[in-house]
Parts: sequence; C-alpha cells; structure tokens
Amino acid sequence: MKLIHVADLHLDSKMESNLTSEKARLRREELLDRFCELVYYAEKNGISGILIAGDLFDKTHIRKAARNRVLDEIKEHPDITFFYLQGNHDRSDFLQNVKPKDSPNLKLFDKDQWISYDFGEAVITGREITPDNSKTFAMNLVLDQANCNIVMLHGQESDYEGKDKTEIIPLGELRGKHIDYLALGHIHSYKKERLDDRGEYCYSGCLEGRGFDECGSKGFVLLDVEDGTVTSEFVPFAKRHFHEVVADLTEEDEMPSVLAKLREQLENIPEEDFVKIVLNGYTHVDFDVDVNRILREFGEKFFFVKVYDKSTIKVHYEDYLNDKSLKGEFVRLMEKQEMEEDKKGLIVEIGMKALMGEEL
Repeated sequence: MKLIHVADLHLDSKMESNLTSEKARLRREELLDRFCELVYYAEKNGISGILIAGDLFDKTHIRKAARNRVLDEIKEHPDITFFYLQGNHDRSDFLQNVKPKDSPNLKLFDKDQWISYDFGEAVITGREITPDNSKTFAMNLVLDQANCNIVMLHGQESDYEGKDKTEIIPLGELRGKHIDYLALGHIHSYKKERLDDRGEYCYSGCLEGRGFDECGSKGFVLLDVEDGTVTSEFVPFAKRHFHEVVADLTEEDEMPSVLAKLREQLENIPEEDFVKIVLNGYTHVDFDVDVNRILREFGEKFFFVKVYDKSTIKVHYEDYLNDKSLKGEFVRLMEKQEMEEDKKGLIVEIGMKALMGEEL
C-alpha cells in the first residue's frame, strides 16, 4: 500500500509581501494547481491515501473558488482517501458546508480525542493540538502494538519538558508508543529522524516555498507500507524554488566585476525561480554598489529578484592623514570614535555621499 505524506500547503496565501498584485495572483493559483497535480500524481501512481498533516490553507477566510477547487479534487477522486488533520493556520471555513455523505473519502480528526482509521495495511491515528489539550494529548495516545501504526500531528517537535507545550510535540512522551511512522507538519523543510527503536518521525516540509526563509527542495514524502513495515522517501515536487546567492565583494571590485561574479553564480538557476542576491564584504571608499543596475540585468531573467547590499566600505585612515578637505576632516573625526569598524565604515559611506550631494 502506498501513501503520500504532505503538509503546510498554505493554499490561498496572500503572497503580496514581495510580489506585484498580478504575480501574487498567479502564485496563489500555482499553489492550487500544485495540489491538484499532487492528486493527479497519486491517481497515476496507485496511491491509496494522502495524509495532510496540517495547514492545508493559510488563513481564516478563504476564497470560494479555492475552497471549491480543493473539495472538487477530493470528490472527483473517490479511490483516494484524504486524511486531513487541521494545523494552526487551518481555522478556516473550509469544512463548514462539507457533508460526510458528499465526501466519504475525506477523513477528519478531532481536538478532543484521538481518532483512528483502519486503512488497508495500517491504522492511521491523529489528533489536533490546541492550548486546551497540549499538555495531555501525548500521554493519552494508546496504540495496539500488533498494528502498523501511522500517527499524524501538527506542531514543533521537541523534547522540552517545561509547562508551556502549546503546539509542541513532546517526542519523549511518544517514544515507546508503538508508532511506526509519525507524520508531522509545521516545519517547512524535510526532516526525518528515528523516534525510537521501532519507528521514525518525519516532517514532509511544504509542497511549495513561499519566501526566502524556505529555500531548498520542497515536495512530499512517499510511504510504502508492506508486511507491517513503513519505508519512506522524499519526492521533490515544487514548481518554483527560492535561492539565496551571496557574493563577497573586495576592495578591487568595480561594477563589471560584481556583475561577472553574479552571472557565474546565477547561471544554473532556472528562470522560473525566486532569487535573493546578498552582497557582502568590503569595498573601497569611492565605489558605490549600483543595485538598480543589478536589477536591470537580472530582474527579467527570473520570476522574482531582490537585492540586499550588506557590503561596507573599508576605510584606510592613513590616506586622509594630510587631507585638508572637509572629507578628510570627517574621516579623521570618525577614526577617533570608539565603535565597531563595520559601523564606522557605514557612517563614513553615508557621510561621504552627503558631502558629495548624492542621494542617500
């Protein structure tokens, strides 16, 4: 029996923090498309069930079109069972008008008790974590050791033993509970570790990244359950990826050499992806990084590009020892200040621009 473990799809996100309205609208639709393509993948590859370990949606109020499209996918694939456990972002009206008889292949979980489903070669058990049950839900889990047990939860994994366990999954309390596979959601990067001698716990990560804090490969986990044993593998599936490119500048650099460094680092990144360019290092006093020039060259080559100039100038104070200009007086004054050199360099850079009448 084959299953898919997926989480943190965050469908119908606004997506407008960086993107234009048009691109944000396109990206919202792409996330919905990717969910539908996941279901198509399941249909074509003989997948019996899809485990959605929380945060299917991103906010309380979702568009009717988004809600109906997800429900239509579920209804149109009666041979696939969808196990949907709500996460901390899933307090939406998605299930408000869903009638069990209309979607018998949609299986839900509860916050008040553990719910288990006998499904083929495994028993799938889950519970929604809330502030009210966060301290006791783990100790209340009882599983039959004779079964192949898959457990679904949404929260931050921890061995933390403190009092505040809201949205915390206490791994220590789940060890020895006869879990073969613990399907988790909430962390947006793939991670798989041993839970105990019997089972493993796994974050599938998100299906599609939504920001530069979600760089790297994104997708789902394919499970194969056979003879009481669960094996798993990560399957990359994202349409677009996020990349952070760091270029270290030196005092010898001018804009042509900066652009050459960036061309070399960007040449293997697909044009449909998101790119964040970070400029580090030290430049000379008379060099000013032209961010607009970087955007003009690379902005149209990728779906989205942003540039952060974190470089600072390297001040050689001895060069201004006998400089009688206002610029020299300013540099000598800064040399006497007790502060970090990077901070001094930034102040000198701003001061130089002000003295030259440049835009700050």
